[in-house]
Amino acid sequence: MKKQSLLFLFLLFTICSFGQLKQSQAIDSLFLDWNKPEVPGCAIGIVEDGKLIYSKGYGIADLEHDIQITPTSVFYIGSVSKQFVTFSILLLEEQGKLNLDDKIQKYLPDFPEYDSTLTIRNFIHHTSGVRDYLTLMFLKGRNYLDNTDVDEVYELIKKQKELNFTPGEKYLYSNSCYFMLAMIVEKAAGQSLKDFAHESIFQPLGMKNTLFYDDNTDLIKNRVFSYNKKPDEDGFNNLIMRFDLVGSGGVYSSIEDLYLWDQNFYNNKLGKGGQNIIDKMHEEGLLNNGESSGYAFALNNGTYKGLKTVSHGGSLAGYRAQLMRFPEEKFSVIILANRGDANPTSKSFQIADILLEDKFVEKPKKKEIQKVDETSSDRKEKIEFSNLNLEDYTGRYYSEELDVNYILTLEEEKLNIQIANYAPQELTIYDNDSFSGGRFSIRFNRLNGVMTGFEFDAGRVTNLKFEKK
Repeated sequence: MKKQSLLFLFLLFTICSFGQLKQSQAIDSLFLDWNKPEVPGCAIGIVEDGKLIYSKGYGIADLEHDIQITPTSVFYIGSVSKQFVTFSILLLEEQGKLNLDDKIQKYLPDFPEYDSTLTIRNFIHHTSGVRDYLTLMFLKGRNYLDNTDVDEVYELIKKQKELNFTPGEKYLYSNSCYFMLAMIVEKAAGQSLKDFAHESIFQPLGMKNTLFYDDNTDLIKNRVFSYNKKPDEDGFNNLIMRFDLVGSGGVYSSIEDLYLWDQNFYNNKLGKGGQNIIDKMHEEGLLNNGESSGYAFALNNGTYKGLKTVSHGGSLAGYRAQLMRFPEEKFSVIILANRGDANPTSKSFQIADILLEDKFVEKPKKKEIQKVDETSSDRKEKIEFSNLNLEDYTGRYYSEELDVNYILTLEEEKLNIQIANYAPQELTIYDNDSFSGGRFSIRFNRLNGVMTGFEFDAGRVTNLKFEKK
């Protein structure tokens, strides 16, 4: 009986949603697998010419209590939060309380001085070279779903003896930068990022269900919970998240609230008003060689089938988010999901395919099938090291920057590494004294033929040094 009632509610909600948009059936077909009882899903919002022309929920917000997702459901939006951080920074600049070219140490005097100057601008555009704290926490053996103290994260970032690269040399996404931008907002504004954003952004725009969540004991009305599909079986695992760090993420919001934020880009009502601050939000950072970093103020400028796009996605636990705007068409797609297998960016493009088809300038090119010449000299030869003694690499290695040991062992002629408290992983050799573990690589160092340590690369963290003990 309970399942029948739930199914009736789903059908009733679907019927109520039809009629808002003639293409509604085509849009709903994109989410058929999620528009069911007992599965998580998403909420969507489609904006055109200043109006929220279609909004709907698919699936369940809370599987334990059978609460359906609606356009008023409140989701964690991950890195979409970053644009509220940059807007806060620009509001403070407008007020004369900071300058984008200020050194980081002006606001965080205990932050290390590296060989090159680090500025707020470097942090905004991910050109700082500062190692990513989420990656560092993982390499240290910490689960991001757990509560983590702000001071612990800041101390870990400060403990890094070097940067990934010279500031301004390249672009590399770093959550550490936005974590510290939140601290800089607090210093410059004299209040927390949560309070500043509430008073300066959310409240003036009428975003009543949006906040920076910096205390996981606080209640959030209409909160959606996140889930992952169970491996090799039906059903979902609950991803209980006590994460409450802000800056790199931290915002909870809804479709209806993000619609209000989206519209402010066309007619800014915040700060002194006017479009100067909006124009600045879209300016991409510059590298030392004068080229674009490809990243604006937590916005990605792009094109899709000849149309200009401005977008940013977000991801943490089982939450997935995308806010994508086609500014010249005054058209936006907002998707907030609560399942780890969701790809809201792909879904956003699919919705655009339905509603903007007659406006596309470029048609997608057919993929050309390239024949592979098996005799080509470009083919990679398998590396063989017949004289390699894998025993040389075994042992305990310590990182002062992480304060953690990694253990390398040899089992059945295979070299394995145990990273912190995770299960051992097999290493594959790809060059002299160099091994790969899939998403990371290791370069060993020797002195007079004796192993002394290694350098560890893992995406947003490079050249992490370990000493053999």
